[in-house]
Amino acid sequence: MNGWDSFVVKPIKTRYENTKKIGDSELILNTEIFTHKNVSNNAVVIGLPKNIETEIQVGDEVIIHHNVFRRWHDVRGIERNSKGFFDEETYFVNEDQLYIYKHDNEWKSLDDYCFVKPISNDDIFSLEKEKPLVGIIKYSNNVLRCKGINVGDRVGFAPRSEFEFIIDGERLYRVQTKAITIKYEHEEEEAEYNPGWV
Repeated sequence: MNGWDSFVVKPIKTRYENTKKIGDSELILNTEIFTHKNVSNNAVVIGLPKNIETEIQVGDEVIIHHNVFRRWHDVRGIERNSKGFFDEETYFVNEDQLYIYKHDNEWKSLDDYCFVKPISNDDIFSLEKEKPLVGIIKYSNNVLRCKGINVGDRVGFAPRSEFEFIIDGERLYRVQTKAITIKYEHEEEEAEYNPGWV
């Protein structure tokens, strides 16, 4: 199955990631369907759009917007699926709902987005664990590379432009390319902030 201007994906495991295995037991973390933090963002491409040229291929793993798999209740309290729902194993995803893809075991960010690692806050007078609005580029893109911003560079980004994702067990911020405001040229020894619960 192919879409006209949409990718077709299926969840890697399930639509929701609301359980955690502890020893022999499974702990349910959340039972609410509308909480976005427990909706899966991981999918596999099973169909490509016919109207869009893309380097993404069938079988690639992708990180998508949480609303693709999310369920919700309408004003009458009836449970509904997202507009991308076709069946439990098939969803349509618009290009702007897809952020990064994994091809040949390598993550590649799309040009509208990059992924930034948060860094520990070294300000002894601050209660914040991580340095606000600063991070290290983990996954760059073609637009940023053309501007000289590469993997490992320390950058600043605009307020409220970051959204948290877990990729390969690492907590990262998805930041829009246009929200990257500065590249810090002065090299400092930075400690990554990645809490143990990830």
